[in-house]
Amino acid sequence: MAEPPQTDVSRPSALPTANLLHRGGASQPLVDQNSAEYLNGIEEEWNKKIDVEVETLADGMVDLVNLASIGDKDKFKIAQEAFQAQFRAESMIRAAHSLLSIIHSMKLLLLLSDEAQIVSRRDAEFRTASQEKEDAKKKVAELLTELLRGESS
Repeated sequence: MAEPPQTDVSRPSALPTANLLHRGGASQPLVDQNSAEYLNGIEEEWNKKIDVEVETLADGMVDLVNLASIGDKDKFKIAQEAFQAQFRAESMIRAAHSLLSIIHSMKLLLLLSDEAQIVSRRDAEFRTASQEKEDAKKKVAELLTELLRGESS
């Protein structure tokens, strides 16, 4: 029996099943939430992640400035502060990388998101602008007609 020819066309396959419950321990399934509640929950998760990373960066900067004090120090204190500074710098680097990862994820979400809402907003703005244009044309025509009547009298 001959094998089918190889192509680069994707073939449908079975998708794995998924658990539709929140990861944060919430017992309400995602399918029972309306769209606004779901999106608000996702937005809150992103905001919390960003807040944690920015707070880590800010605290790290404050600690580094405090560690950079000049004074009479022995070798043990200098070594201890050097270790603390290195630890803080590494945690700040991790937070910065995490923020970059969050930014990348948000860009992908924007690029791959459903465009139906964007298209509907654009169409609504286009209809509004078209209506305003037609109203402006009518007003200009009326004013021009009045102006021409005034000159001919």
